[in-house]
Amino acid sequence: MELGQFQVYTGDGKGKTTAALGLALRCRGAGMRVFIGQFMKAGDTSELAALGRLGVDVEQFGSDKGLLLGRKAAGEDIACARAGVERVLDAMKRGYDVVIADEINCAMMCKLLSEEDLMRVVDARPAATELVFTGRGASPAILARADLVTDMRAVKHYYTEKGLPARVGIEK
Repeated sequence: MELGQFQVYTGDGKGKTTAALGLALRCRGAGMRVFIGQFMKAGDTSELAALGRLGVDVEQFGSDKGLLLGRKAAGEDIACARAGVERVLDAMKRGYDVVIADEINCAMMCKLLSEEDLMRVVDARPAATELVFTGRGASPAILARADLVTDMRAVKHYYTEKGLPARVGIEK
């Protein structure tokens, strides 16, 4: 790739991670090397098996305590997120064509990372690397630095409308 860009997928609507995975699929189809770092996530999801078969390198940076739903962030959560930043920086140094930091905006919003941590990643991006941040709550400074911003807006969702939980193969 001649010139990479910095993309941000944010907002309160569904589809941020899905959009990033679609980009990863397209890039692998073009023979590009793709690294995905999943912040605040741990454990099996349906996409992990598929991504592995496609040759996409995925690492998760969530604690064994699980998502931060209904609980306060612990030191282990912060340590996992900070380790994730270092792995994302390393992936860019190792020459991946595309580096996706999934839910990194949420990690900042939940105070696992600082805006300075995210800016350090943006500043370290090699010119040829496509960098993608996903997650709700992207800061104004991150949005200003991005070359592309997609704001997913929630209009209607079956979780809130019907109480339907996350389903295997669809949301997890």
